[in-house]
This record gives sequence, C-alpha cells and structure tokens, in this order.
Amino acid sequence: MSDMVGETARGSVAAPVLQRLSTLDRFLPVWIVAAMAAGLLLGRLVPGLDDALDAVRVGDVSLPIAVGLLLMMYPVLAKVRYSELDRVTGDRKLLAASLVLNWVLGPALMFALAWLLLPDLPEYRTGLVIVGLARCIAMVLIWNDLSCGDREAAAVLVAINSVFQIVAFAALGWFYLQVLPGWLGLETTSAEFSVWAILVSVLVFLGIPLVAGFLTRTLGERARGRDWYESRFLPRIGPVALYGLLFTIVMLFALQGEAITSQPWDVARIALPLLAYFALMFGGSFLLGMRLGLGYAKTATLAFTAAGNNFELAIAVAIGTFGVTSGQALAGVVGPLIEVPVLVGLVYVSLWAARRWFPGDPTVPPAVPSAVRASESRSTR
Repeated sequence: MSDMVGETARGSVAAPVLQRLSTLDRFLPVWIVAAMAAGLLLGRLVPGLDDALDAVRVGDVSLPIAVGLLLMMYPVLAKVRYSELDRVTGDRKLLAASLVLNWVLGPALMFALAWLLLPDLPEYRTGLVIVGLARCIAMVLIWNDLSCGDREAAAVLVAINSVFQIVAFAALGWFYLQVLPGWLGLETTSAEFSVWAILVSVLVFLGIPLVAGFLTRTLGERARGRDWYESRFLPRIGPVALYGLLFTIVMLFALQGEAITSQPWDVARIALPLLAYFALMFGGSFLLGMRLGLGYAKTATLAFTAAGNNFELAIAVAIGTFGVTSGQALAGVVGPLIEVPVLVGLVYVSLWAARRWFPGDPTVPPAVPSAVRASESRSTR
C-alpha cells in the first residue's frame, strides 16, 4: 500500500517487481505476526498496562485502539471514488447477496458452530454468538484493499452493515440467545445490549474516517485534479493505513494479552469454531460471487465483508454485558487472534484464485508475487 507500489505498469509485469516493493509491503504477514506477538508480550510482561490502555475510552473502545482504527481507515476511505458509488448501489445482486450473507447466514452459521463445538462451554458459546452478530465495518476495508477488491463496493457494503448493526444487533442478539435456543430446547441466555454504544461505535469508527476521506478526495480533486490526487497524494498517505493496522493490533493484544496467554487451552477451544467460520463464510461467499457473475473485484469484496467481524464491538458488548473477566469477553478477545492471520492468508488465496478462476476479467490484478502489490496501482475498473 505504500508509494513504492505506486504506478507499476498494468500491461506488463517486470521481473524485479518484488524488489520494487517497500519492506513494509513485502513482509506484511511477518509484521502482522510480530505485532500480535509484541502486543501479547507487552500485555503479559508489563504490569498494569492493560488498565492504563483502557483508562480513556471512546464509546466502549480503548482510546489507543480507537486512534489506530481511525488511522487505519482514513487512507482507505480517501481512495474511494465517491462519484462512482451509483455503480454499486445499482447492483442488486451484490447488495442482496451481502445482506443475506451478513445478516442471515453469518449469525446462523456462528450459532450452529458455537453449539456444535462448544456444547459444554456456555460462556464462550455466548461470546461467539455475539461475535457472529457484529459485522465488520473497520478492518475489512484493509483486507479488501490488499486483495484488490472493489473499493466503492466495500464502502457501500460497510455502510449498509453499519445501519443494520444499529437497527438489528439487539434484536438478533435476543433471537439467537433466547428465542432460537428455546425453540430447539437448548439453554437460553439473558442479555441486554446498549443500542447507544453500538451507535457511538458506528458513528466514530466509520463516520469520522468516511467524512474525512470524502472531504479529502473532494477538496483534493477540486484543487489539483484527479490525476495529481491519485498519482501523487494517495501514495503519500497510503502507508498510514498499514501503520494504523499494526498499531491497532499491538494495542489490542496488549490490552488483552494476559487473558489470552493465561488460558491457552480455552483459547484453542474457542479458535476451532472461529477457524471453521472464516473458512466457510469466505469460501461460500467467494463461490457465490462467482456464481452470480460479479467479477473478481466485487466477488473479493463480497467474501471479505461477509467473513470479517467487528471484534472491537463484540468485545465492548461482551465486557459491558457480562464483565471484563467473563468467558464471553475472552471469546471476543480470541476473535482477532484468529481473524487477523487467517484473513491475511485469505488475501493471498483471493489473489491466487483471481488469476486462475477469472480469466480475462479486467478487475484481476497483474500476476505478481505479493498480495499487497496493486493497492495503489489500480486504475478505473
């Protein structure tokens, strides 16, 4: 995503492309794993660090994590061509598929996996159900950008998820924790969710970077033109997204490092349904996009927006409802431990599939040996 990958020619791929990538881009998976490890070690070895990081909050999210999320999302949303959003809003197949995947199949799949794989652990099971209800509105923009998905489509789908999150989260929580288990003769769980906390989360973590990105593009293009904006300005701010991602990962894992490292067996149990969930949601969504003929870019966007979850919200809801030391909160904390490396891997899977399953598709990025190659070099799809 850095300026080092700025304007590599799309018509041909030179041999030394990998060498032309920045160090940050070339070893992105390494930096992400290192950030996770650093956060876990900090949280485990520095007494009182978790309390210090959590002392100031934005809504229900720690201030350092909030800063990281905003830094991460702003450059991505500044890249969106807002004048082209009508191209996405008119795609009924994409919108309908996303709504069904995110708000029908996703929560139902997590509910089924939680009960199937954690029948004896009700707290962790409830935590995973909450995770399944929190649809992603933040990190998914990074994964979509790295996989060369459709930026405009991602912006629209994330906005739709945000609206549904405010309107439907509490109702779906009641349904999956009380109504559906009661129908099936299973144990029910009482929980109350703060609609205000969900609204604040959406307004801060999507609203602020969305407005900033829109104003940046509008004013930048008005002052210097689109060519300057996309070829000169965007490559300069591009690395901020990855720096924000790495900072967020370090802070998130530092905040919850002790909880993760002190209960390794419980973490392993929670990880199983999460791994199954990501594989099934991504794979099924990708195949659905192919079946609907959406093309590579929109298919990748559909898959990542369906597979990602808003763990920041899930953790905040679990802590606010059940307490910071609860099993429900631990289940939410384990989420990003599994999601981050898995979705980085799926970025590579997506790009591999693009070149093999979408022959002749103009939205397929050039065949180069790095998953983060084309973030700044995409032209109009």
